[in-house]
Amino acid sequence: MLTMTAPYKYKSEPYTKVYTSDDWTKAALNLLGGKGDFGGFKYSTIGMQILSGILQNATSQSVLDFATDNLFGALGINAPHNAIINCKEEYLGFIKGKNVSGWVVDPKGTNTAGWGLALTPLDMAKIGQLYLNGGLWGKNQIIPSKWIEDSTRENSRWGELSYGYLWWIVNDMGNTCYAGLGDGGNTIFVNPEKKMVISIASRFMPRAKDRIELIRTFIVPWFEENQ
Repeated sequence: MLTMTAPYKYKSEPYTKVYTSDDWTKAALNLLGGKGDFGGFKYSTIGMQILSGILQNATSQSVLDFATDNLFGALGINAPHNAIINCKEEYLGFIKGKNVSGWVVDPKGTNTAGWGLALTPLDMAKIGQLYLNGGLWGKNQIIPSKWIEDSTRENSRWGELSYGYLWWIVNDMGNTCYAGLGDGGNTIFVNPEKKMVISIASRFMPRAKDRIELIRTFIVPWFEENQ
């Protein structure tokens, strides 16, 4: 799941089928298998729902409560509320609306993992900074440094692109960077060598232009000139 190398039965992700079911985690589990082999890269936002189910089962907490206790609170991020999606129109409203907030949750109370969390650019930058700091925030080790190392190195590949644990690995002019690239242009970009974190928050944009190219061409040069 973390490396996007689990096999699925579908050719294109059946969003409507999963997100109109009573249990999104179970619906995602039922999609596993098919003719694909383990180890072949297949990007899936639906598949990430299984990670939420695993986390909730392992901690006996909702994902929102677990994140609030162990991440949001420590980083000074206001915990989002549960956002309930009842139909396709509400789903489209969430991803395309101007003033959306919250964290989408399924009828069983399991929050989404592959999409559905609304954060501010500052919130996103804090998560990037936490990774840049090796999991340290102030004097507190929020995430083990070993996890940071493991999740931001190549663990799988899609063509010429490298992938860690839910992070894209980016070779930026000889520097190894990593980025969380969300649908529609939302981005958390970390350059450890330059000690740089960039967050981009966007309304949903079909076929959003390459954010890495934007960062490489315009933001990095400005950053270097103004250090």
